[in-house]
Amino acid sequence: MKILVTGSAGFIGFYVTQALLKKNHEVIGLDNLNDYYDVDLKKARLSTLSQVCKESGLEKNYQFIEMDIADRAQVDDLFKTHQFDRVIHLAAQAGVRYSIENPHAYVDSNLVAFVNILEGCRQQKAAHLIYASSSSVYGMNTKIPFSTEDRVDYPISLYAATKKSNELMAHTYSHLYGIPTTGLRFFTVYGPWGRPDMAYFSFTKKILNGETIDVFNHGDMERDFTYIDDIVEGVVRVMDHVPEITHSEITAAEAPYKIYNIGNNQPIKLERFIKAIELATGKQAVKNNLPMQAGDVPRTYADVSDLMNDVDFKPETTIEEGINAFVDWYRDFYKV
Repeated sequence: MKILVTGSAGFIGFYVTQALLKKNHEVIGLDNLNDYYDVDLKKARLSTLSQVCKESGLEKNYQFIEMDIADRAQVDDLFKTHQFDRVIHLAAQAGVRYSIENPHAYVDSNLVAFVNILEGCRQQKAAHLIYASSSSVYGMNTKIPFSTEDRVDYPISLYAATKKSNELMAHTYSHLYGIPTTGLRFFTVYGPWGRPDMAYFSFTKKILNGETIDVFNHGDMERDFTYIDDIVEGVVRVMDHVPEITHSEITAAEAPYKIYNIGNNQPIKLERFIKAIELATGKQAVKNNLPMQAGDVPRTYADVSDLMNDVDFKPETTIEEGINAFVDWYRDFYKV
């Protein structure tokens, strides 16, 4: 198939693009290469993708375009030029804390850009749009594990609000124009080639350097950490599971629309998470305990029963396995 992947120089986009190429799909990857984090890391991912194509003789199957999808004209031209069998929208301005300081970046990247992608899919009568949502939409819900049937009306960060908005807009386009859309609520994704703004990345760097790590909420937090390979497997399986027209018990609005959680279904206490990094690095962490940060939530926990029922998949990589793989990559990439 011919597949559009937005955010292909990003952490998840890089792996999804690689997986699709290895399955012999034709991929057009988009990214604006912004400087939210180290641009050199993004360029290294792109270089790796090019090398994968070269080694596999797949150069003709991959095209990278540097593009800001908040630019309506460019996105319109893209969809007029190419006919996509699938659209996998992973580009977004990430980060809960950053959204407090830079709200306009989230409006442009997560709202304006998403409407542009939806309009492109409408022009083409797209066969299936798969897009990244987030576990942050659950806010401070107290019912656990988090189910896609739960209400998610009270986000506590602008980032979370934009992701919930994406789900609402997708449902509208599914209902009005019959575009099949699937939203994937990712739960704390980690692994090699990951984002430097994530805790596991900064913790590893500081522990190896003998620096103090900031531990928020005095360590009383749990996260449903999900290894990157499990995320990619979920995306690829869902890609071909096109949602049928359905409606919930509380509305008669029919739409080919679906939401899945993709999480490890096993929340990990921050203490165990830090211990895994200590064991992988062979160094002890120096901790600075701090109160909860604005916009953070104390716990995430994914109910993945829908994912298991529909595509027969459940993430299972342990935090120790995943952190060991990340630290090995980190030492190699940064020559530590």
